Amino acid sequence: MTIEHFLRPGTLQLAALPPLSLYVHLPWCLRKCPYCDFNSHEARPADLPEARYIDALIADLEASLPLVWGRKVHTVFIGGGTPSLFSPEGIDRLLADIRARLPLVPKAEITLEANPGTFERDRFRAFRAAGVTRLSVGVQSFDDEALKRIGRVHDASQARAALAEAAAAFDTFNLDLMYALPGQTLDGLRRELDEALAFAPPHLSIYHLTIEPNTVFATRPPVLPDDDLASDMLDLIIERTGAAGLQRYEVSAFARDGHRCAHNLNYWQFGDYLGIGAGAHGKLSFPHRVLRQVRWREPALYMQNALAGQAVSNQHEVARRDLPFEFMLGALRLREGFAVETFRERTGLPLSAMTAGVDEAVSRGWLERDAVAGTLRPTPRGFDFLSDVQALFLPPGKP
Repeated sequence: MTIEHFLRPGTLQLAALPPLSLYVHLPWCLRKCPYCDFNSHEARPADLPEARYIDALIADLEASLPLVWGRKVHTVFIGGGTPSLFSPEGIDRLLADIRARLPLVPKAEITLEANPGTFERDRFRAFRAAGVTRLSVGVQSFDDEALKRIGRVHDASQARAALAEAAAAFDTFNLDLMYALPGQTLDGLRRELDEALAFAPPHLSIYHLTIEPNTVFATRPPVLPDDDLASDMLDLIIERTGAAGLQRYEVSAFARDGHRCAHNLNYWQFGDYLGIGAGAHGKLSFPHRVLRQVRWREPALYMQNALAGQAVSNQHEVARRDLPFEFMLGALRLREGFAVETFRERTGLPLSAMTAGVDEAVSRGWLERDAVAGTLRPTPRGFDFLSDVQALFLPPGKP
C-alpha cells in the first residue's frame, strides 16, 4: 500500500503525530532459554549470516521510509535474541546505515541488549565506539545454580565481569534481573539485590518469572515460589531499590534521576515505533489512523522477503474500539500515570471514549485524578491489580 492509502480521511483525528522510535530485532542466541517466548533462534557466532542480515535490515528500512518521511527518530533499540552476538563492526555498519537514512535527534538514546555469555573484554567499548549509548545487560541472576535452572549460558562470574565493563564503558546502562525463580527464597533474593545494587546501576529492570505458552517451561513447568512469597519478594525489591536511590517509575523498571529508558517510555506512552528485523512489530500513526505491522518471523524467510522489498508479513489498522485498551496497556504501567490530554493526542479519540473505564477504576480505588495537573495515575492498589484496571478498557464482548 502506498503512503496515500494511509493518509486518506478516516474517523480518527490526531492533531499531531507522537514521537517516533526505531526497534531493530537481531534474532539469534547461543541457546534458547526455557522461559523465553521471544522470536529467538539458536546459532553459533561463526554461523551468523551477519552481512546478509544487515543488508536485509537496511532494505526493510528503505522500503519503510515513505511511511515515516520527515519524522525525527528519538531512540533506537537493538534487541533480540542476543544482539551482542553481532560483531562491533557489524553494529557500527548498521548504525551508520540507519543514520544515513533516518534523522536521529541530537544525543539520541541508542540501546543494545547484551548477555554476559557473549562478553569479551573491550567488546563493550567497541560497541560504544560504534555509536551505542546505552547497554542493557541480561544478568537475570548472580546465583550459579539459579542460572542453570533457568537455562542461561553464563555464570555469575561472567555476569560480574560484564557489569564491571559496562559501568566502565557507558555513562548509563541497565541491569536485568528476574525474581520468583525456581527454588528461590526471600534470603536468596536479598543476596541477589545486594550484588546488583553493589554495581550502582543507573537503571534496574526486575521481572517476575512467568510461564509463557509455547516455551519449554510451559511443557515442563518448574516449581516456582507461591503468590504470597512472590508478593513478599516484590515488597523487598521496592524497599531495597528505594533505599539505594532508584525510583520505581514503571511496574518492572527502577532508575536514578536522568536514567529512565526513553525508548521504553515511548512504548508505554503510546508513541510510535518502526520495527525492522525478523518478527519485529511496529506501530505507526497517521492523521486519521493507527497502523500495526509485523515482519516475517523466520530469519531466512525474513531475509529473502526483505531483500525483495516485502519485509512486512501482515499489517492492520487498529480498530477505533480497541484504541482505549491499547493506550491503557502501556500508560497504566507508569507510576506517574499520564496526562489526560495525551489520550486524545495519541489515539485521535475524544476523552469520552475512556470515561466509563476511568470512572469505574476511580470508584474502585484503582485510579486517582489530579484535576489541577490534568493527570490520571494508578493508586498503589491499582498498581497491584494492574491487569484488572487495564481490563476495564476492553471493548464490550472481548475477554
